[in-house]
Amino acid sequence: MENTVIIMKKIISRCGYRCDLCLAYKENVRSKEDQKRTSDGWFKYYGFHIPPEEIWCDGCLTPDDQKPKLMDPECPVRPCVLEKQLENCAHCDQYVRSKLKTRIVEYDSIAAKFEEPISKEDYENFIEPYEARKVLEGIRKIQVAGRKNADL
Repeated sequence: MENTVIIMKKIISRCGYRCDLCLAYKENVRSKEDQKRTSDGWFKYYGFHIPPEEIWCDGCLTPDDQKPKLMDPECPVRPCVLEKQLENCAHCDQYVRSKLKTRIVEYDSIAAKFEEPISKEDYENFIEPYEARKVLEGIRKIQVAGRKNADL
């Protein structure tokens, strides 16, 4: 039997999280073991416990009329971005607002909590998908470059 690798298109949430890399995103949940691993990893790195059977997310890009299952239905960023009719926070003239600051994950601040280095696998599974500042600032740089080119 052949191993098949599926490469998913980059999916950037309203706050800049990478849904395509998130283990809770519906396309990435393949088993109960995946859900347990995600629950345990989030507890280890972020201190919150979500029961494994609840680990499943349609993604915040899903329209409300489809009644999406979201990992954080109380997220303050999604309604703000939708109200402003933006794709994500990178396009906001008030970037970085306090609502977004509550969502920012930075490797150094998480790594400082642990004596041992964070493994590459744990970084890729539990930190990288949520490094929103890197993603959003990358989008903002592209926007600035695009405006400069348009002015030429």
